[in-house]
Amino acid sequence: MRDNSVRSSLLAGRSVVSGWLTVGHPLLAEAMASAGYDAVTVDMQHGAVSDHELLSVLQAISCTDAVPLVRVPWNQPAQVMKALDLGALGVIAPMIEGPEDVEALVAACRYPPQGRRSYGPTRNAFGPGGFSPSRANESVMAIAMIETRAALDALNEILSVPGLDMVFVGPSDLSQALGGPPGADARDGPVPAALDRILERCAAHEVPAGLFCRSPHYAREMLDRGMRFVTVDSDVSYVRHGAATALREVRGA
Repeated sequence: MRDNSVRSSLLAGRSVVSGWLTVGHPLLAEAMASAGYDAVTVDMQHGAVSDHELLSVLQAISCTDAVPLVRVPWNQPAQVMKALDLGALGVIAPMIEGPEDVEALVAACRYPPQGRRSYGPTRNAFGPGGFSPSRANESVMAIAMIETRAALDALNEILSVPGLDMVFVGPSDLSQALGGPPGADARDGPVPAALDRILERCAAHEVPAGLFCRSPHYAREMLDRGMRFVTVDSDVSYVRHGAATALREVRGA
């Protein structure tokens, strides 16, 4: 089982930049991971990545130094455990709303006695250094998304759950939950104040906070504000924007 450099970086106070993968093709996954990201997150909630494709995508990411993470479709133990058995070193669970949701996530990520993860390491058994439940418990990350009003209201309780490694903010859902429009990289509306609150509470509980960002400049700003984990756009956006830019240059627009 490979080491989780993202977890060790966060524990050491360093920042982490993750790519965001929404297409379930291993060549695209390998290309993204080879760009030099600390991690690549596979989006199975809103991305076009099927259960059948997840294995090859995780294998492709693992050909590089990037740490493979998965956002599962929902906070369900079977989905969490399957992603981990196929080689993910961390799971991001969406729509977490209270401490009981976090407890369920942590339990699915940890083998007994710390949790209820079923034993069946599959790909992890082939990795360097061998595999053991105790080593997996020390390496795998349980990451809870903060993207609803209920989550904000229960933030202290969420951050107090033992075994939670990080929270990750979904800006579009959070904005809509607070009465604003969907979208990332918010500079006005309800999200900036909510981010201040999240960062303040995370610092008090010593739990790293992450955020989905669109632009490199905004991601850099968020790291300077105290976010420890950021993403910068996604594979599909890179292809679309790159193609449009090349086309404009060819046409002289």
